[in-house]
Amino acid sequence: AAASGVFKNKEKVLILSTRGVTYRYRHLMEDVVSLLPHSKKESKLDTKSDRGVINEVADLKNCTSVLFFEVRKKQDLYLWLAKSPEGPSVKFHVANVHTMAEVKLSGNHLKGSRPVLSFDAAFDDQPHYQLVKEMLTQTFATPKKHHKAKPFFDHVLSFTIADNRVWVRNYQLVVPPDKKKTDPDNASLVEVGPRFCLNPIKIFAGSFGGATLYDNPDYVSPNAVRSAIKRKAAGKYGSKVAARDRRTEHVAAHPLPRNPLDSIFKGEEGEEEEGDDAGSE
Repeated sequence: AAASGVFKNKEKVLILSTRGVTYRYRHLMEDVVSLLPHSKKESKLDTKSDRGVINEVADLKNCTSVLFFEVRKKQDLYLWLAKSPEGPSVKFHVANVHTMAEVKLSGNHLKGSRPVLSFDAAFDDQPHYQLVKEMLTQTFATPKKHHKAKPFFDHVLSFTIADNRVWVRNYQLVVPPDKKKTDPDNASLVEVGPRFCLNPIKIFAGSFGGATLYDNPDYVSPNAVRSAIKRKAAGKYGSKVAARDRRTEHVAAHPLPRNPLDSIFKGEEGEEEEGDDAGSE
């Protein structure tokens, strides 16, 4: 290929996760592996070790890209998309995860077929989105004539920007059975799955580190969201306690006037008790 001057895409993607990954995030990773026939899955990585070890694993596996699923506190999922070994790398927070087993959609495409990548026009508006688009293209585009890939297209991977996040969807390209030739006018799209949303946090110049090229000013960590919810709940309980104390002070400061009729029946009960004692004597 080098002698003829023709570029040959030899892209390979290393996919791995940290220890402590939950079953939902593990199923999402397996769905991504099934979408990428040019990927290589690796065993779980210890979270306490240095992320630079991933570059060594990618070098041993002859992989040029890495998808690293990092789980924190067994509930927060972060996705590292990196080019190994020189970089750059992007750290995403993954939200709104729906795996293929959860959604049970009617779409179904052939495993290993090459996808058509569809990007929103907003990717070309800002420089950091242009970099994310290029990295997603190199990672999710199956190389031509790959030995595990089917030589045709029957599904579309859609990347859309909304609310400063990247929304990922997978659709099957459905052609009516009575049409012998594929025509874009009569073809339709049926969603297959999985679904997930990527919120970019930082872009680094190197692989899993280095100089910061972009820092999302609108990003709020899940820990901050949970602490705000707890503070709101604590404030609600505090208001209830304060209202109860105010009510107790008000009742003590404004007692009800004594009703003279309250002692009528109490007096009769006392007289009956005295009569019973006299009769027993």
